[in-house]
Amino acid sequence: MPTSIAAITENVRNPVDIALKPERYGRYLGLSKMGFHEIAYVEWGPKDAESVVLCVHGLTRQGRDFDYLAVELASRGRRVICPDLVGRGRSGRLRDPADYNLLQYCADMNALIAHTGATSIDWVGTSLGGLIGMVLAGLPGHPIRRLVINDIGPTVSPEGLARIGRYMAEMPEHFATMSDAERYLRNVLAPFGALEDEHWHHLTRHSVRWNDADQRYDNLCDPMIAQAFRKPGYIGINLWEYWDRIDAPILVVRGVKSDLLQAYAAREMARHNPRTELYDVPECGHAPTLMPRQQVEAVVAFLSLQP
Repeated sequence: MPTSIAAITENVRNPVDIALKPERYGRYLGLSKMGFHEIAYVEWGPKDAESVVLCVHGLTRQGRDFDYLAVELASRGRRVICPDLVGRGRSGRLRDPADYNLLQYCADMNALIAHTGATSIDWVGTSLGGLIGMVLAGLPGHPIRRLVINDIGPTVSPEGLARIGRYMAEMPEHFATMSDAERYLRNVLAPFGALEDEHWHHLTRHSVRWNDADQRYDNLCDPMIAQAFRKPGYIGINLWEYWDRIDAPILVVRGVKSDLLQAYAAREMARHNPRTELYDVPECGHAPTLMPRQQVEAVVAFLSLQP
């Protein structure tokens, strides 16, 4: 078996050449203090596969961001599940904006793990999805075999949070045209780096939904999330106690120009937890999209390594 990322990556196909259509769509119920809510997800690969990968997106995004990675993993026999966190994509919304918090997301994703029936999973988490993964993997008896943390750390840079807070405060609830939506996303998500037009089209198509009654495209991110983001919990987040307890192999992916996970912070993560491998993405800020070939290669290779 290959023993390093470099030994595997040459066999990874170019996902741009692959049709990006999930094999299955599903829903289940999460629970907050205000009642039940629906969590939607898409699924790829054999349903009875022993190896399951959960891919969890960032603060304002949704599960279809992982289509390129999911297709490649599924082609290797992995079952890949990509949820929309509550308040995003096709999932339901919460009645109380205060419930948009890390504890709620962890509870919802733990319910998803149980829903899969898997006893062991791999976790790929971008930004907020990475924070959720840190907490779950830092708890006793967790089911996570390998952990990919995409451009986030146990503490978060105030500069990066301030930038995100600014664009969230002005986040439109709807757009007149798909072109307007894509123009907006290319602007606020410019730190994603130099993506292909195809990638931007894909990100846009799954970030909005046509509203026939009002003849407009609705943003699939609950504006109430911006209220929750302004709470002190995000600014003062400190997950080092979870990070230090993680006993699974970890790959930390970082955009070289990231304002949320700076180089010194990534080095500190590796110092604190020797199971950590660092992978820097050049010419990219927060956060690598895991869409371009080289980024897909790195994640697939890491998840393919044997203990």
